[in-house]
Amino acid sequence: MTLPRIGSLVPLPVADHAHLLAPPVADALVSWAHSDEVAVVEIDPDVADTAAMSAAYDLPMATGANCVVVAGRRDGEERVAACLVRADTRADVNNLVKRTLDVRKASFLAMDRAVAESGMEHGGITPIGLPPGWRVLVDPRALEIEVAVIGSGVRRSKLLVPGHLLGVLPRAEVVEGLAGTAPG
Repeated sequence: MTLPRIGSLVPLPVADHAHLLAPPVADALVSWAHSDEVAVVEIDPDVADTAAMSAAYDLPMATGANCVVVAGRRDGEERVAACLVRADTRADVNNLVKRTLDVRKASFLAMDRAVAESGMEHGGITPIGLPPGWRVLVDPRALEIEVAVIGSGVRRSKLLVPGHLLGVLPRAEVVEGLAGTAPG
């Protein structure tokens, strides 16, 4: 399957360009039944952050989906989740994520720890290929994106994934209301 061109991004078959992905992402895609529907695009790593990339590649913010890693504790047990929300929204960490993880307080996982444990780069963390103990929470609005631009595990590329497939990523849990408000 060939994905359509989005903005000025040129989609490449992910199977032929695994060198553009973080190793855990490439490994996870090999065994995912829908990997033939995913493309990778090479980008300038200096504009990997969502707003800069959207401007540089003529993309509406609503085509992007951002992944943030959150953690909390309950009864001495740490609970970690990657939250995938549309780029024009924010994960409701202080309310819904906290309740979903059943923790007293949820906060963003320290970036150095998220990078070390995921095997992915800061600014490139994606819900594909995460450590097995991490939950993957997906806001249903992300599923409505025709073709979502998400991280690839590295800053020099992005993955293009049909939005409806975000809900069937390995370990994905679609959580109504995960994204609270638009970034302010």
